[in-house]
Amino acid sequence: MAPCLCTLTPLPSPSTSISKFILDQPCLSIIQTKCSTIKDLQIIHAQIIKTGLIKDTIAASRLLAFAATSPAADINYALMLFDQIQNPNLFIWNTIIRGFSRSSNPRMAVSLFIDMLIQLSVEPERRTYPSVFKAYAELGLARDGAQLHGRILKLGLQFDVYIRNSIVHMYANCGCFGEALELFRDGEDMDVVAWNSMILSLAKFGKVENARDLFDNMPQRSSVSWNNMISGYVRTGNWVEALSFFSIMQAEKIKPNEFTLVSLLNASAHLAALNQGEWIHDYIKKNRIELNVIMVTAIINMYCKCGSIEKAWQVFESASTKGLSCWNSMIMGLAIHGRENEAIELFSRLESSEFKPDDVSFISVLMACSHSRLVKKAKYYFSLMTKKYNIKPSIKHYGCIIDVLGRAGLLREAEMVIKSMPMKPDAVIWGSLLSSCRSYGDIKMGEWASRNLLDLGVDESCGHVLLSNVYAGEGDFEMAIQERMLMKEKGIEKNPGCSLIEVNGEVHEFLAGGRLHPQVQEIRLLLENLTLKVRDINFHNHDF
Repeated sequence: MAPCLCTLTPLPSPSTSISKFILDQPCLSIIQTKCSTIKDLQIIHAQIIKTGLIKDTIAASRLLAFAATSPAADINYALMLFDQIQNPNLFIWNTIIRGFSRSSNPRMAVSLFIDMLIQLSVEPERRTYPSVFKAYAELGLARDGAQLHGRILKLGLQFDVYIRNSIVHMYANCGCFGEALELFRDGEDMDVVAWNSMILSLAKFGKVENARDLFDNMPQRSSVSWNNMISGYVRTGNWVEALSFFSIMQAEKIKPNEFTLVSLLNASAHLAALNQGEWIHDYIKKNRIELNVIMVTAIINMYCKCGSIEKAWQVFESASTKGLSCWNSMIMGLAIHGRENEAIELFSRLESSEFKPDDVSFISVLMACSHSRLVKKAKYYFSLMTKKYNIKPSIKHYGCIIDVLGRAGLLREAEMVIKSMPMKPDAVIWGSLLSSCRSYGDIKMGEWASRNLLDLGVDESCGHVLLSNVYAGEGDFEMAIQERMLMKEKGIEKNPGCSLIEVNGEVHEFLAGGRLHPQVQEIRLLLENLTLKVRDINFHNHDF
């Protein structure tokens, strides 16, 4: 609801200060109490212009503070307000710089800071600098930020806790860990914010073990410290470690935040750890955590990747807030679970919804077509994507259409698509074509695909193994053996297959031919017993 319009109160008596009179204006109090959107602010702004109050610095700064730093901030509107203020004071400069440092255009924060220095009407002070360092951190400009660090040293402000934290964050976020650690170690009383900045940045750059060392040595931890470690493990693909660390976190009675829960759902999805994923979903429901679009997407994705497509569907249909990512995850989930018709039907529903399909939507529906060899449908969606939605096909879209053609045995057509691609085909495309050549016995095209795959140098074993399978499939065992021998001569080893299984909430990993599992003897004994039982059953059936 828009705030009501207000009028100026009578002029103050001589005993009332002008500043108190301005602060008591209803228009200004409404900004803090009833203003919740930029539209509300515009109404108040118009009224303040009518009354002439806009010329006052206090009134202008209240408007600017809401436009630049509130949850409903509109930084472009804030800049327009700033440009209309004559002789902005220090608070106004700090507000607009802080607003841009948090925005999608942090470069403007640096530009405004330079303007502030050039104009010399107002001198920056300690509250100005953290926002500028944050902007340098977001821009990845540690070298430029180092010059500002030099200014801080000259001014003697290096011991200010907020400035020091922002400098540590800038260096760490830009990957300059030498400078960050030097400053970090020089500070005898570095607070938890600085420690958290280091942990988050180390994890961001894949140095998760270094992040864990810092975490273990923290004199004091906050919930952010724990959450940063989990997100670091997930970001670097250490999903088992992420779930194990979460168990420790639970034992310490530390509550996860929304971002951590999303990270844990993603870890459960990658490990196909359904029990763990269900527990996290139940935790979200029991604690009445708001199901925003990101959270709903993570839950759907987890259930899909853990094989529980029905639960994913229930979450999708019952979600009050659905984003495009929710639709895409559900379509993809249906496609990979062999429910292609439902995936295509859901895509049609998406087209009729408030959302427009994006490039991910089309990858999902093309995958559905691929799994059921719906060539005409795939061609239709590929054309729809480019002509109706003006989406430029990526290498993944080409990969899907080539896979559809290959699975349907249309190898010549797949070859034509590959040759017409505006970008160089990747290993996925050549591997897909090679698999199709094996299925349909096209040795000549298989050799062509294998050569191109080997030229990429991504995974040499893949090209040799697939081509060997093509030869073997056509009965040319001499050539099949030759490919295997060629691998041996080059010293190329086939990457072992890997599988994961969750038992009683614990995820177990198995490598083909691996013997490192702690219960490998028991597993082998059980398999031998099962083999004997199968042989016994076959013998009795044959005897009958």
